Amino acid sequence: MPDRTPKALRKAIAEHAPKLLPDFDAHWKRAIADTFDLGPAPAFMAFWWGEYALARDPELDAHVQDLELRASEATDNAEAKALLEEAARIRHRVQQLEPGE
Repeated sequence: MPDRTPKALRKAIAEHAPKLLPDFDAHWKRAIADTFDLGPAPAFMAFWWGEYALARDPELDAHVQDLELRASEATDNAEAKALLEEAARIRHRVQQLEPGE
């Protein structure tokens, strides 16, 4: 993982997960640049930190997407809840990654 700064994260996304870059840039523009408000920056970084962490591990990313898809198609509420909770646990775990990991 890169340094925990917007600039370092953007560089890492551009190098290792370029498919995310247009959305990253659009979100930055909408949430930070156009508003001149740094208040949303921590939430922005948390969101994109997790998105990048998943994108750099294609197998894990596919697994999370599969869990979420299966949850959306589940007809049993308990099954859908369990699938979404597992996806959430993985998303939470990648949020905890530190620079250099």
